[in-house]
Amino acid sequence: MSASARHPQRFGVVDLGSNSVRLVVYEGLLRNPHVIFNEKAVLGLGRGLHGTGLLNEEAAAQTLTVLSRYHALARGMGAEPVEVLATAAVRDATNGPSFMAGLHAVMPGARITVLSGEEEARLSAEGLVLGVPLAEGVLGDLGGGSLELVKLMQGRIVEADSLPIGTIRLMERADGDIARARTIVEAELKRVPWLGAEPLKDLFLVGGTFRAMARIHIAQTAYPLSIVHHYAIRREEARDMAGVVMNAPRKSLERMPGAPTKRVTDLPFAAVVLRRLLRASGAARVVFSANGLREGWYARRLQAAERMRDPLLAAAEEIGLRFGRDPGLPAALLRWTEPLIEEGDTESGLRVAACWISDSGAQDHPEYRAEQAFLRLLRLHGVGLDHHARAFLALVAALRYEADPGAPFLAPARALLSVATVRRAEILGAALRLAYTLSGGVPALLDATVLERRGRRLTLKLNQRAGVFAGESVLRRLEFLALTLGLDPLLEVT
Repeated sequence: MSASARHPQRFGVVDLGSNSVRLVVYEGLLRNPHVIFNEKAVLGLGRGLHGTGLLNEEAAAQTLTVLSRYHALARGMGAEPVEVLATAAVRDATNGPSFMAGLHAVMPGARITVLSGEEEARLSAEGLVLGVPLAEGVLGDLGGGSLELVKLMQGRIVEADSLPIGTIRLMERADGDIARARTIVEAELKRVPWLGAEPLKDLFLVGGTFRAMARIHIAQTAYPLSIVHHYAIRREEARDMAGVVMNAPRKSLERMPGAPTKRVTDLPFAAVVLRRLLRASGAARVVFSANGLREGWYARRLQAAERMRDPLLAAAEEIGLRFGRDPGLPAALLRWTEPLIEEGDTESGLRVAACWISDSGAQDHPEYRAEQAFLRLLRLHGVGLDHHARAFLALVAALRYEADPGAPFLAPARALLSVATVRRAEILGAALRLAYTLSGGVPALLDATVLERRGRRLTLKLNQRAGVFAGESVLRRLEFLALTLGLDPLLEVT
């Protein structure tokens, strides 16, 4: 059987940076990328470039060895096409062309593109927008050789610049001196006139060293979810964290939970960039993103209509189609739950998503269904769910499967949500539990029932001739839903 007959189309991208090289293989062209392979090697290709103008000789040899492996892996997985995106180190080095010749030799047939600074910035921004469609603020993508800056308004790219202050290059330009690095970064940021023109809403941080800082902050604050993507902190928290990292001795950094050994040297210089970006942008919040250059490359392969879909709803629909039993049920559930909750646009989108994921535990063991469904949604890999949406949907799913509301495994979701949002999840979870008890997950049976909310009364109307009836489970769950809403239950049977 051919590879194409076994699975959807696969394609791969290699992000060839100044500090690391990474291969990502995607499967299919979904609104939220489906990654089936992701491998990184931190090699320091751009170390020494500022002083010599050359790629690091030892790292260049190691990079070609790694890329030979990546080529074999991608071909073995049936990825076609495979493209290499080379960034600051290769585009700036005088021996970049000879390195490229070696690269063509170890990756025959692969497309190899040396990105300009502006192209790199735009790809990073398109990757961010794939996960945050209405991003408003400034993107800072920090690599080893350069910092890409993009101004975003409602998800649109307004300005884009690239500065030679990646962590490796900044450290070399400053001769390892933090005070000198601050001066260099301040001077470079002043070259970007739009950066200080007006305070910006969010500062979106992309790049391995920034992600390492997020992991340190998550560990130090005992945050209930160890997922960097969409991790958001207030300006003051980010400033304080950067100050600690910037001034900490190396041994202290090495002992910090979450600090990666291979990035310890670079962390103080990333902290300098972060502090100065906060000052220059005036951003009120910092949002870390796992999306960047590679996801931007992926986004350009999507059809326009697919790219325009809401990532939350696309992710929920994908989960429903993969794990649920009837693709027609979410629409019926959406109609059925309409009378229960007064909601704005954001809450409405979450209710749509909740209807799609509500059958996601159908294939799990009954004794562990609530917990499995909860953990699957809370920890699901992908760009479509921010931390708030993960927590809400996970809590709804667990309660739909009749989890004990005080169960310890629900604690992370409760910690991430407001009291009002937890209440909405409890109402929706109880409603979905009743809906599945009535219908068994069959849309026609659910359509034979109606929920009405009038004054202090919650009325369930059902037609027994359609195959639904008010057994003990239905009555118990109707009473529980009414109690959750603070209403009196009433059953009408025709």
